Amino acid sequence: MSGQQFNSTQDYVASEQLMAGVNVAIALQKPLLIKGEPGTGKTMLAEAVAKSLGKKLIIWNIKSTTKAQDGLYMYDTIQRLYDGQFGEEGVDDIAHYIKLGKLGEAFDADEQVVLLIDEIDKADLEFPNDLLWELDQMEFYIHETKRTVKAKHRPIVIITSNAEKELPDAFLRRCIFHYIDFPDEALMEEIVRTHYPDVEDKLLENAMEVFYGIRALRDIRKKPSTSELIDWINALQIGGISADEIRAKLPFVGVVVKKDEDLETVRQKLD
Repeated sequence: MSGQQFNSTQDYVASEQLMAGVNVAIALQKPLLIKGEPGTGKTMLAEAVAKSLGKKLIIWNIKSTTKAQDGLYMYDTIQRLYDGQFGEEGVDDIAHYIKLGKLGEAFDADEQVVLLIDEIDKADLEFPNDLLWELDQMEFYIHETKRTVKAKHRPIVIITSNAEKELPDAFLRRCIFHYIDFPDEALMEEIVRTHYPDVEDKLLENAMEVFYGIRALRDIRKKPSTSELIDWINALQIGGISADEIRAKLPFVGVVVKKDEDLETVRQKLD
């Protein structure tokens, strides 16, 4: 595959399948839709892609109240009215009161950027469909100034979803999809060592054994994530915990287990 190629960075270890998914999306100039359980690095992927390719990252955090229009532009009528009352210069220039949203910024950038649309499933069901034209054509129209904002360089678009809502088929057809599988033990060790290269082998081995044992318990309601394992390793090192104490005492287990029922289950099953 020619052109720009994403590779793991010093801070982010990606599987071969994930790197291939990113590079296919870049080559085909399509948005990359990323799913995966919480803590598998969906949001951090966009940061890693931007760093790997040497590009600016623009983040559009989606909330339940977010509308597609928010990402394009906003006409600040309140500020214009305020300026008019106080006789500010330039009040007749409507363009002065047009503020581009995150999608607008990505289109208007002088160089190609990475645009992260984070947690798209938090918005209402119409939100993804409302973006179809803009993501297809890479342009939008500002009615107040009769100006078309067309992407100078097609941004690399990464979209994350926690699968809280089903996304429309029409939207899915326009995306490259990748599900980030939970890391196996070999990849997990590599991930942990990017953060703590000097971690003691036996401590890491025992901590991972307990961690994957917790994830394998059938009655666990919230399985611990990669980020929680990394935090736990850090806590064990700071606390001066020996490798042999990990299974026997489950020190700082609240770093990886966050629900009371799960804590009780873990203590019963791993004793």
